[in-house]
Formats: sequence, structure tokens, C-alpha cells
Amino acid sequence: MKSSPFTLNRQFIPLSIFLIKWILICIGIALMAGTASAVFLHSLSWATEFRDNHNWLLYLLPLGGLAVGLLYHYFGKEVEAGNNQIIQEIQNPEKIIPARMAPFVLLGTVVTHFFGGSAGREGTAIQMSASLADQITKIFKLTASDRKIILIAGIAAGFGSVFGTPLAGAAFGLEVFIIGRMRYEAILPSFLASILADYVCHLWGAHHSHYVVDMIPQATLMNVIYAALAGICFGLAGQAFSRFTSWFGKLLKGNINYKPMVPVVGGFIIIALVLLLDVIGINDLTSERSKFIGLGLPTIQAAFNQQLPVYDWALKLLFTGITLGAMYKGGEVTPLFFIGATLGNALSLFLPLPTALLAGMGFVAVFSGAANTPIACTLMAMELFGAEIGIYAGVACVVSYLFSGHYGIYSSQIVGSLKHDRLIEDKGKQLKDIKVQ
Repeated sequence: MKSSPFTLNRQFIPLSIFLIKWILICIGIALMAGTASAVFLHSLSWATEFRDNHNWLLYLLPLGGLAVGLLYHYFGKEVEAGNNQIIQEIQNPEKIIPARMAPFVLLGTVVTHFFGGSAGREGTAIQMSASLADQITKIFKLTASDRKIILIAGIAAGFGSVFGTPLAGAAFGLEVFIIGRMRYEAILPSFLASILADYVCHLWGAHHSHYVVDMIPQATLMNVIYAALAGICFGLAGQAFSRFTSWFGKLLKGNINYKPMVPVVGGFIIIALVLLLDVIGINDLTSERSKFIGLGLPTIQAAFNQQLPVYDWALKLLFTGITLGAMYKGGEVTPLFFIGATLGNALSLFLPLPTALLAGMGFVAVFSGAANTPIACTLMAMELFGAEIGIYAGVACVVSYLFSGHYGIYSSQIVGSLKHDRLIEDKGKQLKDIKVQ
């Protein structure tokens, strides 16, 4: 049956209205998210540089943790859940996220890095972006369905702008809140918001880290098998990170009744570990106390061009698990980049692939396993290291995703599609009963 011009016109008008609506909304989200990410990146750069020049600030980490703990305990309980709260609101929209989530998490993360906690950036960028974007829902009284899309776009904009990877940011927003499923009605807003937010962030003069994978061999059968073997290691590392962080957090919270004291205890443990490493002679390339605290960007960079100690990834996992388990603010992703890049560096001693390639694969694949986002992580690898790495990164990310099991850094994720049916012993168990741990 042929379509008449009138039929085509009837389709064109609502589509045009849809496009105009979401272009305008995404411009608003991008302006807020890109600006917030730029402010955050500049603040983080200042905090890191100042701490690196004043190592004694580490001894004040418990006090910094106490201050942020008190802030959240008395004024920020409604925004304490962070990324998990945003994911929950996408799944079951109930309550507008308070705008104060943005300044609270910005301050909390800068304090964490200023005094030497081991944390990342993505959690802060996502929380700032999504909470600010949610105010659009409140102002214009949008529907629950539109609100879900706005939150997804906010996540995408925050992630894409803070790492300078807009395609990965868009896929991350679509992929992160439910394992194995995507909401394709949000695909246009997600891509628009992420791309525009990255552009806004650059306009503010924010800079992103750059890494080079200088040699990518032909993707032969054996090389792909080696990539899959590395992916197994990356997935197990991602699972170990998720399980340790969760276990340590439960341990502290289960034994400390007054929540603001949790980061205090965690801070003293971090100090003790740093001093222990000094005593046994495990030091940084340039600074005795900066290797496993903060973002660890110099070590990530070094993983691509020189052989590092094989234990670096495990120590970063330990430091970050303690920091985040003790309720310090920040993200998990940059520490996961550190863990993955240094683990890939160590695997180059056993697998016949270039060191930089394995570091690049690990950079994204450990994150893929821990966050359950293999598509976003593959795109991130191609944006950061070039399209040539696509096959290797894709294999590593997918295998890592499978071998991380139903564990993850976001406990609010729900399982939309099983990774494989062997994960459920009771075949009659409902899918909705499978939780990310």
C-alpha cells in the first residue's frame, strides 16, 4: 500500500516536534553538564597538584572524611546514594533528585583527592549532570517517561564530558542502568547530550588525559585468543574490585554506628597502608606517597610505555576499595583504568601481545566487567586509542563482562538479560530476582 503525501506529512510534523523538543532539552543539559564537568576537572587538577606538593596533607585525610561525612549525615541524606540513586530513579521514577547533589558531591570528591583518598571522577560527573538535568523535569513538569530519558541523557552528558569520550558516554547512559537491555527511545537525547556536553567542556578549557597504543598487530586467531585470555583476567579483576569494595563497606558500616566516623576509620587505614609501603620500599616513580592515592594518572601513563611491578593493580584495588568502602566521595572508573592498565602491563610478561595494547585493553575491560557496560567500553577504547584497537578491545570487554558475573560497582543495576543461563541454578527463578551484588 502506497503512502500518500498527506500520510507522510502527518509523520513529519510529530517527528519535527519531537526533534525540536529534545534538541532544546539536550542543549540545556549539555550547558549544565559540560560546565559542571569543566569546573570539576579544573578543581581536581588544582587539588591533585597541591597535594602532590604537600605530602603531609595525607595525615589530614580522616579530618577531611569526617567533615564530608558530617555534611552528608546532617544535610545530604537525600542524595547520599549517589549513582545508585540515579539508576533507581530511571528504573522507578518517584522523586526529583535534589539539586544539592551537585555541589555536595563536587565538594566531597575534591576533599577526597585533596587529602589523598583513592577515587575517580565519573561518579561525581554523573551525579552533578543527572541531578542538574532533573531540575528540567521539575521546572517544565515533564512526564515520568520524559524524566527517565532526561536522566539517561544526564548520565551520558556527565560521562562523555568528563572523559572526553562522547560516543562512549552516550552508550554508557543507555547501557548502565539495566544489564543486557537498552532504552532506544533515549538514543537521540543520549547522543546529543553527550556530544554537546563534551563540546561545552572543551570550550571552558578543560583537558583530558591522552594515552598512546603505538603498535596494534594483525588480529590473527591466536592474537584474538590471547585477547580473550586477557579478558578473563580483566573480568575477574573487575569482580574482585566490586566484591572487595562492597565487603569492606559493609564491614565498616556494620561495626560503626555513627556514619560520619566511617571515613575517619577508613582514612587512618589508608595512612597506615601508605606508611607501610614506605617502610617496605614500594614507592612511586616520582613521589614516595602518590602512587596509589588520588587518581594515579602518572602510573596509568607509565603502564603504556614501561614495565611496572606486577602487583601495582592489586595495591590500587586495595586502596580504592578501602577509600570508597569508607564512604569517601568520587568515582570508581579512573581507579579501574589504573587497575586495568597495570594488570594489562603485568600480563605482557605472559601473553605475546604488545605491552601498550594490553594496557589499553585492560584500561577499558576491567571497567567493562565492573560496570557491566561492554559496548560503552569498546567505544571508549576506539575513541581514546583509535579504531584499530576495536577488535582487541571488543573481545576483551565482552569476555570481561561475562567473567565478572552478576557483580558490579552499581548495586542498583537490575538484570534485564542473563549473561548466560548457567548463572542460575534454579531454572524456575524469576529474572527480576537476580540482583547485582
